[in-house]
Amino acid sequence: MGWIHLWLGLISGIIVVLLSLTGAVLVFEVELKALIYPWITAERPANAEYVPPSALYRTAQLAAPGKDIISVWYHGHGKAAHVSLESDSVLYVNPYDASVLGLVDHDDFFHIMKEGHVYLWMPPKIGQRVTVWSTLVFFILLVSGVFLWWPRKWNRAERNMAFKIKWKAKWKRLNYDLHNVFGFYSLILAMVFAFTALIMGFTWLRSAVYWTLSGGQENVRVARSVSDTTSVSNLHFLEKADIAFRKGMEEIAVYNKDQIIVSFPDEPKESIYVCTDMYNGDWRDVFLDQNTFAQLPSSSKQRNELSAAEWMNRSNYGLHVGEIGGLFTKTLYFLGCIICASLPVTGFIVWWQKGTKLTP
Repeated sequence: MGWIHLWLGLISGIIVVLLSLTGAVLVFEVELKALIYPWITAERPANAEYVPPSALYRTAQLAAPGKDIISVWYHGHGKAAHVSLESDSVLYVNPYDASVLGLVDHDDFFHIMKEGHVYLWMPPKIGQRVTVWSTLVFFILLVSGVFLWWPRKWNRAERNMAFKIKWKAKWKRLNYDLHNVFGFYSLILAMVFAFTALIMGFTWLRSAVYWTLSGGQENVRVARSVSDTTSVSNLHFLEKADIAFRKGMEEIAVYNKDQIIVSFPDEPKESIYVCTDMYNGDWRDVFLDQNTFAQLPSSSKQRNELSAAEWMNRSNYGLHVGEIGGLFTKTLYFLGCIICASLPVTGFIVWWQKGTKLTP
């Protein structure tokens, strides 16, 4: 087990450091953006209501002429809405008067960090494979690390070495404690990081988790439903988006009703996508018939209607990024990421101080 831990650690160490550090930055992406970027906020005047999506669409037409406009995302009162464009820029708009707050480069600092976290700044097909397999190696390291950490005897001296850092010790012992003890205390968080990433990276694992939690049912992905073109409405597509927006805010949303995403249909069969209930990393995807505005079969259930398997499917992203428990879990995740970034470093030093021979 020590041999496995050593070699896998040496092979994957640099990648684990990069994934952990970029993850630490991305944990507080929303909060940091609000502090750094002035176009993220929009002061709400006297309990004003949002202007409809059609108003934001027309603003986007003037600000980014010739670009395809896909959807609008209202981030909540006091925050700018942003318009998704087929472009290398992101348009931020005041949701109360439809004025432009900023047309900024899509490849900002946080996007670069996300590219590193997901693809290691490689071409997506290659980078995604490298990160997911490195994460699997990291998960095996965590399991082997538990075996190596486990005290041989549960006497006082062994317990102190397993659970306490001897801060006044010499550097060699201190570094060993930082690796051994911090590794133990961050174990659960690190396993959550790794396992949720593996669920996103491996289809077979996602299916296996669903099968286990559902009691043997298959995870059948429902195709996005299409609108019924036999009952065509004469409404303009912007009017349809506005109706879907009001329906989503007033009838569909249950949690966090001031956040919503609405798409603009550009083909007769296309449904209108409405994303609501964006709460602690759990999003509800709803597809509306653009003519009747009825919810289509591929729409997600409300949170209280989900089975354990469905909840895991929908909450996996929130579990991975720390949104599942709000600011408290984000803080824990940030600390966990920093510790995970330190483990390959302290582990390498443990090996290096034993000499150049590759023995555990």
